[in-house]
Amino acid sequence: MKPVLLALTITLAVAACATTTTSPTGRRQVVGAVSEQELNQLGAEAFAQAKAQTPQSSNAQQTAYVRCVVDSITRQLPAGSQAGWEVALFQKDEPNAFALPGGKVGVYTGIFRVAQNQDQLAAVIAHEIGHVISNHHNERITRQANAQTGLGIIGALIGARYGEGAANTVSQYGGIAAQGLILLPNNRTQEGEADVVGQQLMARAGFDPRQAVNLWQNMIATSQSRAPEFLSTHPDPASRLSELERRASGLMSEYQQAQAAGRRPRCG
Repeated sequence: MKPVLLALTITLAVAACATTTTSPTGRRQVVGAVSEQELNQLGAEAFAQAKAQTPQSSNAQQTAYVRCVVDSITRQLPAGSQAGWEVALFQKDEPNAFALPGGKVGVYTGIFRVAQNQDQLAAVIAHEIGHVISNHHNERITRQANAQTGLGIIGALIGARYGEGAANTVSQYGGIAAQGLILLPNNRTQEGEADVVGQQLMARAGFDPRQAVNLWQNMIATSQSRAPEFLSTHPDPASRLSELERRASGLMSEYQQAQAAGRRPRCG
């Protein structure tokens, strides 16, 4: 019974730390497996590792371009979250970018193949910052912790009754089920939410929200292959484009107000 009691203790500890919050779009979230301070530390460590493992671009003009877009977007964040964002442009051909808790943004030089103007680059960066301000990293860590401890309890119970081999089988196939039914669907939900938050954020910063559609069209055009949606962490491309187009129309007034207020980024 000791493995069962240990698994129960771990689960209770995770559950005690978890809290229910509301995301920027009104979605219910369960977070709290790590504190904000711990999350920011994890972000800083991951960013330092990325800088140690991947060479940074020596192109000062492109680096300043990315920095300008990041600054324009982060100025629209809530007070206390605007300043101090660290930016790195990595020399890597992959068309990608990321943002981490603690105010870190990394962009790969390959993004310039698909982000053909500042508005399209803003769509990428605002999407990634959307993950951070929507607390997706904490939510993902909390869900992962709950999935692992839940499988630990089931495995311990099965093992106590049927032996270690049965417990290992539960752990192996249970992990596949958790990945497909819990973790990946949640990630797709987060991707859709980051689209919503990011497109709003870029419009408020004075970037044309319609360009998010063009950006993802370029992304799809450069993708050579794609896994089925149910095994992917990203929404279906056709659905994503449809949603981006629909929201862009509704965000035009906010974009025009930003422009009228003098928020007219001139990054490159």
